[in-house]
Amino acid sequence: MKNRLNVTVLYAVLGVVLGVAANAGAQADPQNFMFNSGQTIQPFFDGWSRNDDGSFEMHFGYLNRNYVEELHVPVGAANRMTPDGSDRGQPTFFYPRQNRRVFSVTVPSDWGEQELIWQVTVNDEPYRAIGWLQPEWEIFASPFVRGEGTVENQPPTLAVNVPAGITAGARVTMTASVTDDGLPPARSLGAGARATLPTFEADSNQPTLPVNVPQVDRSVRKRPTQTRAEGISVTWTQLRGATGVTVEPIDEPVEGTASVAVTFDLPGDYLFQIQASDNRAVVTEAVTITVR
Repeated sequence: MKNRLNVTVLYAVLGVVLGVAANAGAQADPQNFMFNSGQTIQPFFDGWSRNDDGSFEMHFGYLNRNYVEELHVPVGAANRMTPDGSDRGQPTFFYPRQNRRVFSVTVPSDWGEQELIWQVTVNDEPYRAIGWLQPEWEIFASPFVRGEGTVENQPPTLAVNVPAGITAGARVTMTASVTDDGLPPARSLGAGARATLPTFEADSNQPTLPVNVPQVDRSVRKRPTQTRAEGISVTWTQLRGATGVTVEPIDEPVEGTASVAVTFDLPGDYLFQIQASDNRAVVTEAVTITVR
């Protein structure tokens, strides 16, 4: 009888242990895993800045928790800003992973202690970003200092050209023309410094992960596209529209211009934000594109 009781207790304990292990496997903590797809979006407040007319800019970004999957969340109940209506220029297209200062909302000079809230819902899970004019979160413009005085750096100029009559599946060229005042001067690399940009390629001399370890497919992760012209960084960011857009830099620079080749898989309306930066000042142009 005693042996039978011991066996019964052993099976009971084993059942509990296996049950806990199975439950843990079924409810994997997303904080400890990297997912290609199926995850949510966390919007976040990215600070505020002052405008010359006394109003304020409230800056926002987001974390798409997926490492590969792009998401499209139209403006509405699942993608809204409060107060003052649901559409305040927030993106509806979300690149994978973290993207900072994607857009800003202008609020009046008498905004005071009010809060501006951006809420995004994916897979029935709502997440919010709450912004207010906390002094520590102010973003200051930094002038370029040379010699004894301060020289005010002027932002670049930017003009974007987009062809008309774009159709789905066709490869089109978008061009940004830029000029700048030459401030700040380009940084010179010291002796022994590397003049090549860092890459995401793994070192061939380092060990690789075992084949039985799940790996994130970073090779297909999309990001805003970076180009350069006359020492100016030009970034092409999709803010609105369907997924499936391919943007590739064209490596045949013409003086004062930066170009990209764009292919739209689906018809519809798209919004792109193009930014030109001299590492101190940034100028932005928004371009709306209708694809037939």
